[in-house]
Amino acid sequence: MIFDDVGSYPLPVGVRRKWVEEALSRNLDDERLRSVVEDAFRQKVRAGVELPNYPQFQNMISQFLDPIMDSSRWEAPMLIKEGEAKIPEIELLEGVARECEERGEKLKLRICVTGPIELYYYKFGASLYMDVLLNIAESLNRFVKWSVERAESLNMEVKAVSLDEPSLGINPRIREEGIVDALEAASKFARLRKIDVQIHLHSPLLYKYVLDVEGISVIGVESAADPSSLNLIDKRDLERYDKFLRVGIARTDILNMAAEYNERHDTNVFKDPNGIAKVINLYNSPEAVKERLEKAYSVFNDRIKYVGPDCGLGTFPSQEAAFLLLKNTADGVRRLRAELKD
Repeated sequence: MIFDDVGSYPLPVGVRRKWVEEALSRNLDDERLRSVVEDAFRQKVRAGVELPNYPQFQNMISQFLDPIMDSSRWEAPMLIKEGEAKIPEIELLEGVARECEERGEKLKLRICVTGPIELYYYKFGASLYMDVLLNIAESLNRFVKWSVERAESLNMEVKAVSLDEPSLGINPRIREEGIVDALEAASKFARLRKIDVQIHLHSPLLYKYVLDVEGISVIGVESAADPSSLNLIDKRDLERYDKFLRVGIARTDILNMAAEYNERHDTNVFKDPNGIAKVINLYNSPEAVKERLEKAYSVFNDRIKYVGPDCGLGTFPSQEAAFLLLKNTADGVRRLRAELKD
């Protein structure tokens, strides 16, 4: 079981998302920008994340859809040229990669791209044009290709790629037609490189369609906030199709947790300087994390390959809160590993 994270992370105090997005599109030599990205990545590592995702500070839709919709970058409509499909945050981790190299190590990295189904339905709605969908999927494949190859040139190794499809199984407009072909196209390069491809789902209702996608090897299930989600997964399906799970073992719905805490304790955590920490330590204590993982492991055993927070931490009110959540998760994973060894 590998402890990874989904990607998004709070910005430090005084740094605005709009500034980061503009700087990422214009000036990668900005030392302040580099420091913001590197510091967030280092925090993930210090907290115990074993396969950290690049810190995703951009909007998950516009980060990929804006370049794909820019006709000046097209090879064909909605098919971005290979040299234009970049994830600039990879470049900004060069200094961290050098630090690893000086220790005789290689930086291991997870990357995430927003999936083709999510982007297509966000932009075009329910009318399905397969040529457009497949061009979007191939464009995402090119983002993956550039990221893997650029990481290699900087002495990093991409060990997992995630296709983020939060609406799949939730949005009733999304039809089953085209799902398999689009996901296959988006995961093509990673599959050829034998890199694990995860699909990050908010609902596993349509997970059976993923079983037919050769390029996807890991199905992600947000199961910390809703443990019943795992009841929809049949271990026999995973074994038959040789698929694995990424199991959410730490809740990330911070506003819901805060509301539950406020109701239970008749308080307002946002007026308490330590309130959010109390919420995290209640709902995501190391012991609570361990118990969630233990329950999932009792059912799926070695079919669990990755574990971590349900979703990204970009909605958390501070980096300190996000760090605490990751640290508690790491502690919970270690506790179960220790018990399994005994």
